[in-house]
Amino acid sequence: MNLPRTLGELKRSPFSEKQLKTRRIKAELRDNLIARLQAGRTIFPGIVGYEDTVVPQIINAILSRHNFILLGLRGQAKSRILRALATLLDPQTPYVAGCEVHDNPYEPICRRCRDELARLGDDLPIAYLTPEERYVEKLATPDVTIADLIGDIDPIKAARGGHELSSELTVHYGLLPRANRGIFAINELPDLAGKIQVGLFNIMQEGDVQIKGYPIRLPLDVELVFSANPEDYTARGKIVTPLKDRIGSEIRTHYPVTIEEGIAITSQEAWVQRNGTALHVPKYVREVVENIAFVAREDKRIDKRSGVSQRLAISCMENVISNAERRAIRNKEELVVPRMGDIYAAMPAITGKLELEYEGEMRGADNVAREIIRSAIAKTFDHYYEGVNMNQVVQWFDLGGEIKLPDSSGASDIYSLLCDIQGLPEKLGALGIKAGDIPELQVSAAEFVLEGLHAHKRIGRNEERVFTAGEKQPRRAEPGFAREERDRPLRNKRPFN
Repeated sequence: MNLPRTLGELKRSPFSEKQLKTRRIKAELRDNLIARLQAGRTIFPGIVGYEDTVVPQIINAILSRHNFILLGLRGQAKSRILRALATLLDPQTPYVAGCEVHDNPYEPICRRCRDELARLGDDLPIAYLTPEERYVEKLATPDVTIADLIGDIDPIKAARGGHELSSELTVHYGLLPRANRGIFAINELPDLAGKIQVGLFNIMQEGDVQIKGYPIRLPLDVELVFSANPEDYTARGKIVTPLKDRIGSEIRTHYPVTIEEGIAITSQEAWVQRNGTALHVPKYVREVVENIAFVAREDKRIDKRSGVSQRLAISCMENVISNAERRAIRNKEELVVPRMGDIYAAMPAITGKLELEYEGEMRGADNVAREIIRSAIAKTFDHYYEGVNMNQVVQWFDLGGEIKLPDSSGASDIYSLLCDIQGLPEKLGALGIKAGDIPELQVSAAEFVLEGLHAHKRIGRNEERVFTAGEKQPRRAEPGFAREERDRPLRNKRPFN
């Protein structure tokens, strides 16, 4: 389709003068949203877990033609939702070519475009905006000024054009005028200084902005959306009351409600498709990783005001896969299968995302993270083995059985040792493991069972991943051992018959 390139051609095209003059940005969002609802299409593709909570409230805000704010803790997809609003814009929007504020060709508001329209008439050149170009985002920081948001006098423009400083042609437009006929988003609104927030009052209520030093008002056409963290109201700043009063809808976001929602988000966001070796992430591994975030959100040693971001589960999953990938490369395995040891190896992706209370600080981030992982394993283990009799496996250790499972050892090195544990191979069926499955899958499942028993304190394990009887003190490697010797799997100590 050849788009009109002059005002004259535009007048003879489907972009009618009446529509472009009367259909403002909020009406455009509303119309396109209604069309999407009528077609039964997903409103915000890629947004998981908000279908019955947040998304209906956003739909109501758009149908009401409100400016709105998303209020929620970190890692709740606030920025992603704001950026997804651009998908509700028209595919092409005509504007006066070269205009900094994307003027409507039929109704220009800036001095330059009005002069050009008077001079060229129907020969006025036309350009087009894509939806992405109509979305402007600003991260609020304490150093943002009114000039950044609204605009200021530009002496260089005045000097080069030979204009007086009082001329409209010397205006340097800020981000807000440059978002004209589009969406303007401000992330972390409380970080914006109070006196700068005041600069948004006019555009929120009267629909125009005033630029310093000029007796003019620009009637902008903008949808204003914001995001904020409730913690920031007291920690770093606040939203001034008159501005909150002008925001049409305040929409609360939240963390995933169910493990399944969390797994869907992590699977969507985590980088799991690696080049090279084939990968299989068992479902119980995904559940343990997701349960880490769920357990941490309930842990009294974690600061509830800060929250536990969904990025914890995403980063943890990436590190788990990387540790399994490293082991597979070293041991020349054809399939990468993560184990429970890989989750403990992913602690660097966990500790940095936990804001600890006083009790947690005293305990230490590493110790808190280990205890959270252990609780997550116990919770997942109960999902598969609640009510299952594990006495035979526990008895094997009580009678003197012992096995070492370093996270660097290949599956073939420890597969036969795990098979010797009485009753263990039969218990793997609950995880979907069959007798003929490859060693990587069976070792991963068997280690999950042992870690689950350890999490419930039915068997013991030391930091070198030596599993022993629960009441025994776990044996430590002798100081004189080389690291390579310590990392080798121990041969099972056979229990007495």
